[in-house]
Amino acid sequence: MKLAELIDHVASEAGVEKSAAKRTVDAVLGGIVHAAKNGEEVNLAGFGKFKVKDSPARQGRNPATGEVIEIAASRKLGFTPAKQVKDALAG
Repeated sequence: MKLAELIDHVASEAGVEKSAAKRTVDAVLGGIVHAAKNGEEVNLAGFGKFKVKDSPARQGRNPATGEVIEIAASRKLGFTPAKQVKDALAG
């Protein structure tokens, strides 16, 4: 599902215009990104958790040349689904 399809779905389910649904979806996603920037965990009950994970710098290899390279440290946004979501996907 693409963003436009999600907006269409929200508009249809909530019975609102697409412009209002777009603002709502943008606000939710923006809130998750804002919390992640601040290192906060976002817990959406019944859906799951978004949590920032720090990945330390490490050495790796260029697969084409075999040369050792330094991979920079980074921050990643991880998602852990809630039990309800896991159950819905299983059955």
